[in-house]
Amino acid sequence: MDIENLIKDTFTAHEQDAPDSDQVLAATRQRLDRGRAVVSRPLAAAAGVVLLVLAAVAVVALNRPAPDSQVATGTGQTSGPAAVEAPAEAAIAELTMPYSLGWLPPGKADYLARRINIGGSAANPDKPVYGGEYMLTVTSGRQVLLVDVQEMRMMPVEQATFKSGPGRPVTIGGRAGVESSHSGGPGGYEVYLTHPDGGSLYVNVAAQPGSTAVAQQLIDAGRRVAENVTFPGKTTVTPAFGLGKLPDGLRMCTFDVEKGGPSGQRTSYSVGTCSTLPPVQVRIDEAGQVRGTAGQPVQGHATRYLDENGYRTLWILKAVHDAPIAVAGAGAQAELYAIADHLVLPH
Repeated sequence: MDIENLIKDTFTAHEQDAPDSDQVLAATRQRLDRGRAVVSRPLAAAAGVVLLVLAAVAVVALNRPAPDSQVATGTGQTSGPAAVEAPAEAAIAELTMPYSLGWLPPGKADYLARRINIGGSAANPDKPVYGGEYMLTVTSGRQVLLVDVQEMRMMPVEQATFKSGPGRPVTIGGRAGVESSHSGGPGGYEVYLTHPDGGSLYVNVAAQPGSTAVAQQLIDAGRRVAENVTFPGKTTVTPAFGLGKLPDGLRMCTFDVEKGGPSGQRTSYSVGTCSTLPPVQVRIDEAGQVRGTAGQPVQGHATRYLDENGYRTLWILKAVHDAPIAVAGAGAQAELYAIADHLVLPH
């Protein structure tokens, strides 16, 4: 299931709804940028635990390399050489989320979908601490709702903490959990439900600062979102560019795919062994962030290269339309080029 189809199906009756001003779009952009820079609040709260267990991680590989290019000969001819087809261009692979959303509040949505597959526990090293997260900004007329749904595999329901106040027991869709609601406070509606594979599923629905929503609306929306989450997931998201063949020993550890807001679509990955930090970051960047000196061309694109005390960044200019892609990390220069040479770029 493509998340775009969910949004299209959910919002068909509300196509006339749109953000009222550039201020709403700017606020959306600011929230999504915060989400891209670091993991969101519950994830950040547990980051210290991840660092303690990284050494024992067994990584779940997410990257799905594109098929090798094929060269096919044409049909036989009565004279002259056989026609030769050009190698097929690699397609940008869709990325699969670990669970699916079956319902969203009506409105126009911008979203960020994230999957994190680093971290584990001594008892279950093959299971990631987190998993997937959806962050959506849903606009309907003048009202803007923020929806956050994420797996918290390391936190059982009994240890749930709330921004909105004390929790109370609840059962939603047959799953036991704890919920809290404070429509005028920082948390809005929050619920932690028992995750089928251990830990919890967290759902938060709140009004964006400057917007308002009554408590019952947030409660109803949050419960319905939670009730319609399905495991395992079949939802896919389409990145702006893809990872191709990675150097030996490296895997995709995380991805972020964002769509909407004034800057359009953004994609980022972290690549590494997923058991040591820091990984290599591969992301769409701002043209104004490009620095350094001219480097070797990558896939026909000019580059810039910068080494800041061992932290190296390779920018591929105009890689996604007019935006550069940054490949950055503490690895060797050759490693950055090896990753860049196999990226799957839009054409």
